[in-house]
Amino acid sequence: MSFSPYKLVFFRAKSYTRKHQLMKDKTVQNLIIKEEKRQKETINLIASENVASRDMREALGSVFTNKYAEGYAGVRYYGGNTIIDELENLTKERALKLFIRQPADRNKWSVNIQPYSGSPANLAVYHALVPIGGKIMGMELSMGGHLTHGHRVSVTGKLWKQIPYGVDKKTEKIDYKSLGQLAKKEKPNIIVAGATAYSRVIDFKKFREIADVCGAILMVDMSHFAGLIAGGAYPSPFSYADIITTTTHKTLRGPRAAMIFSKQEYAKAIDKAVFPGLQGGPHMNQIAAVAVALNEANKPEFKRYAKQIVKNAQALAVELKKLGWRIISGGTDSHLFLVDTMAQDISGKTAGDALERVGIIVNKNTIPYDTRSPVDPSGIRIGTPAMTTRGMKEKEMKKIAELINATLRGMKSEIALVKEVKALAKKFNLNTK
Repeated sequence: MSFSPYKLVFFRAKSYTRKHQLMKDKTVQNLIIKEEKRQKETINLIASENVASRDMREALGSVFTNKYAEGYAGVRYYGGNTIIDELENLTKERALKLFIRQPADRNKWSVNIQPYSGSPANLAVYHALVPIGGKIMGMELSMGGHLTHGHRVSVTGKLWKQIPYGVDKKTEKIDYKSLGQLAKKEKPNIIVAGATAYSRVIDFKKFREIADVCGAILMVDMSHFAGLIAGGAYPSPFSYADIITTTTHKTLRGPRAAMIFSKQEYAKAIDKAVFPGLQGGPHMNQIAAVAVALNEANKPEFKRYAKQIVKNAQALAVELKKLGWRIISGGTDSHLFLVDTMAQDISGKTAGDALERVGIIVNKNTIPYDTRSPVDPSGIRIGTPAMTTRGMKEKEMKKIAELINATLRGMKSEIALVKEVKALAKKFNLNTK
């Protein structure tokens, strides 16, 4: 059976994008097709990525993208926002319902769902609550923190002074006693609990006690583990924090957007910092997709999913450890962990590049007390949210560990490994439900 070029493109478009109408821009459509094929045929172990549902993608491409909605529900600067107001209020209600289980406690909190992404959400909090030149106490980037926790190369480290904290050199876990002593000495305006490459459960109660002693506001950046919290697989910070920021696209499995939860006493200042302080009109198509994601995360199956993410991460870490790889802090309590590849004389960049060539996608990452450059650090970061969404469990994690080990130790040819990786990945479809 032969296909004309036009029919072949149509067949591929239906096969990969599941859309019945062709885009007029064939160049972009072809890139979409190729990217979907790449995602389908690779094993994605990027800790901060996931697979959005079909409903979310429909919301992102909906007519909500056409609307300008500067302001907040009931107080807009453009007309025609009646339905937009309904959407914003619905999304806020779903956010509070998902993360604050007791209805009586929801009145203590406000949520702003307009931040475009996680970095501007964090910036908005500091803009609202920390005077220029004030102190932000956040985890050091090389220890697992985030750029927006006050690192010097970020605007958050240029407008404010970071008081960095790290992990104990032996345990590679947060040393709360030392952290408390540092906070008492420096008296930061705000303390940020949260990380982007720290695998252990964060003790929010201890952070609360430290913040109280030094008179600081306690902010939790739960971007990485928000979905685990929603699914009951990680402790909630809502009993302890003053401010909670989060992205929506990592373990929460939503679109690329962000939210800021705040105690009522901080809500007005944060709303003003978001708009008009830092942003113009919100991206209402993003907010529509966030509403979908929050609804999906409030289903019983999401709780099973969240718990499976952690089981998979722990299983993968255990298997790699058995194969002789050093896991930072000895293991994980969450969706991610770090591997010290330099312990085997392989840099993080070399490891990441080798794995990508066979279809296993990770990211190079510094490890605690790293002596190498972040451009070519001593480790890699591995996470399980995306492949858990696609249906993989502990059995597949063991196989992935074997594939990683064989790749980095040169035990098989790249051609053979590509075939194995592709065969495994293609057994588990991208989520389109």
